[in-house]
Amino acid sequence: MLYRSSLRYLLRHPWQLGLALLGVALGVAVVVAVDLANQSAGRAFDLSSEALTGRTTHQVLGGPQGIPERWYVELRRDHGVRTAAPVVEGYGRIEGQRSRSLRILGIDVFAEAAFRPSFGALAGSGELGTFMARPDRALLLSDDLARLGIGVGDTLPVQIQGRDRTLQVHAGLTPASALDARGLADVAVMDIAAAQELLGRVGYLDRVDLILSDSDAVEQVRQLLPQGAQLVEAEARNQALQEMTRAFQLNLTAFSMLALVVGAFLIYNTMTFSVVQRRPLLGMLRAVGVTRRELFTLVLGEALVIGVLGTIAGLVMGYAISHLLLELVTRTINDLYFVLSVRELALAPASIFKGVLLGLGMTVAAALAPALEATAVPARAALSRASLELAVRRRLPWLALAGLLLFVPAVALLLAGRGLAPAFAGLFLMIIGWALLAPLLMRIAMRLLAPLLGKCAGLLGSMAARGVESGLSRTSVAAAALMVAVSAVIGVGTMVDSFRYTFSIWLDSTLRADVYVSVPGGAALDPDQITALRGADGVARSSTARYLRVAVNDHRSRLRVFDLPPDLEDSFSMQSGNPGEAWRAFREGEGAMITEPYAWHRQLAVGDELTIATGSGERQLPVAGVVYDYSTSEGAVIIHRQLYERWWDDPVIESVALYLEDGQSIDATIDRLREMVADEPPLRYQSNRDIRRLSLDVFDQTFTITQVLRLLAMIVAVVGVLSALFALALERSREYAVLRATGLTPRQLWFLVTGQNALVGFIAGLLAIPLGLGMAVVLTLVINQRSFGWTMQVLVEPGILLQAMGLAVIAAVVAGLYPAWRMASTPPALALREDAG
Repeated sequence: MLYRSSLRYLLRHPWQLGLALLGVALGVAVVVAVDLANQSAGRAFDLSSEALTGRTTHQVLGGPQGIPERWYVELRRDHGVRTAAPVVEGYGRIEGQRSRSLRILGIDVFAEAAFRPSFGALAGSGELGTFMARPDRALLLSDDLARLGIGVGDTLPVQIQGRDRTLQVHAGLTPASALDARGLADVAVMDIAAAQELLGRVGYLDRVDLILSDSDAVEQVRQLLPQGAQLVEAEARNQALQEMTRAFQLNLTAFSMLALVVGAFLIYNTMTFSVVQRRPLLGMLRAVGVTRRELFTLVLGEALVIGVLGTIAGLVMGYAISHLLLELVTRTINDLYFVLSVRELALAPASIFKGVLLGLGMTVAAALAPALEATAVPARAALSRASLELAVRRRLPWLALAGLLLFVPAVALLLAGRGLAPAFAGLFLMIIGWALLAPLLMRIAMRLLAPLLGKCAGLLGSMAARGVESGLSRTSVAAAALMVAVSAVIGVGTMVDSFRYTFSIWLDSTLRADVYVSVPGGAALDPDQITALRGADGVARSSTARYLRVAVNDHRSRLRVFDLPPDLEDSFSMQSGNPGEAWRAFREGEGAMITEPYAWHRQLAVGDELTIATGSGERQLPVAGVVYDYSTSEGAVIIHRQLYERWWDDPVIESVALYLEDGQSIDATIDRLREMVADEPPLRYQSNRDIRRLSLDVFDQTFTITQVLRLLAMIVAVVGVLSALFALALERSREYAVLRATGLTPRQLWFLVTGQNALVGFIAGLLAIPLGLGMAVVLTLVINQRSFGWTMQVLVEPGILLQAMGLAVIAAVVAGLYPAWRMASTPPALALREDAG
């Protein structure tokens, strides 16, 4: 009988049931979508790494110029290391498909059998001679050929290092396993000699893959390493690359949890209203012998049904949303970390299990309080609606005290250590603590506003404020849900604005040159080109740059090489260290600058020693200073060009920055340089304003996914407010009917209900401001620091606070339009009869 009663109640309130299901579904969908996107990106990286690494146990990674191929020959011929395979690797872009990168992989097919079976099989191919003899032959997966609409013998136009090249498809590659079928997507396999010529690596290798079975073999190779090379475990290198994206993915997961937190308010609101609306029935059931346990089971059972149905819908929605998020996640990883090709969404069982666990767990947890409420109230009190509000008012001080107490562990977690998980835990405790304070603050606000509204809007204004206070058990939950979502809008928006502002100031400080000249793809400029650029009319002075990776303290690190004029060194803002002493040591080759993220992740400070694997052996260099840098969260080591030339026999220059004479037009100078400087290799000319604009465009693209998650959390909140206001209107249908019967017009009733909704939104917006600003400070100064190593200035735009207030009021009013219309258009007699029934 109890379960039939429960089912009848749910079916008689389809709007309430539907909104509850939608709230659960949206909360679960956002979490599952983010998790699936993260899992898919991670899975694609793992598959690609496994497919391209094969059975490799160790890798020899080259210095700035790579590994001389004669060293590889000597390793096999003179030292008997047979399980070795040379690799040349680079990237191009498929013409006509801007977002489609193509990895160029040059291999020696005769050495591949022990490493990558899919490639080793080529050695027995009858067309191997043709494949090796032609410099433009490439193998691609048959699936890739089908996607590109080309076949064997067709040409594939690609752009590599700024040059338009054409590859001829030699054959469709048949993968040896399902792993290779997914891991070799967007990979063009070429003979190593052809790849060397294509990528400008003639005579050098990017790495040598090894299969070393014991420590003696490892030590033997280590003793034979060429200068500047590094021997690393293949798995450790892959883990280091994936570690770069871990903080970014954890950030996304935490942001997605905001939607679930807001959804929990919705579930709590729905279940509480379900209990409140049936208090008379529950009281009568208690009076005729139904036990507390049976009522507790009944309410939790209803919540579980809502949780199961909502979770199933959320899983389906999450799978759909994850396709959009996957593209955004992949684009961000490509912009910030490394090139990653993700061809399909991985439906990870762990993500599904997490969604089910969170959906059901959050639903049951949110329903516990209403379930206990249903069983704890004596039968006589259950028949009285006023007893609930009285109980809520009595609990307000205790809820507020609990909220204040939560701030103690929240602050402790935010200040403790360097970990991200404690920081996010502290942030969520802060949100929950403020949400517990919200009902008391809302009651105080309504008491203060009632007289003011009475003077401004007459009796209806005063009634609206008192009505919000008298229904605090409903309105406070709606306001808290909306408050959390709006605070996320303020917090995330302020964090993004602060980062953009800091990034923009850094760009203005760093981009001092008027024109920057480079070869697309990071290739070297020709010496004659550099001479012509520096001697061009209108060019006052210049500086050069070189970007590479070397082993620093046994870690593969970014190295930046500059020959800045002394009066331009202040374009690097110093985070720590004595500027005068630091730049003197930098110029004289007695110290290195490191970027702030590098110092944070490696836990380095001024004075610490760096051990750098150079072309003349390992060298020690102290940290002279730490500079601000927002170009990469990985960080980098910066040394002077003169020191670099002493330690490496490498004249390569990848970029030239030109400082023009006063009065020179940047555009005219670029046109003149294009005419007078040889375009082989092809050069790319960019003004500082072009680089600034492109950098900010990449920045905005990077934070697109954050904005999407913020929007999804807001949608969940609006659904929650709609549910709460609709429930409140239904609950007060008899009260409104009495008002109508005593002379209140439909227009006045609509004004009263809408005014109450606007007040709920207004208070939610007000309470969201301090919480949102607190979130902004935590996100900007704590979480971003621990995630990426960046220090940012906090910029609070008054406009975003006004927008948030307006958003909260509009969301509440829009969500309450239908309940207001329904109450205003329902005849009083019908409303009274339905309530009596």
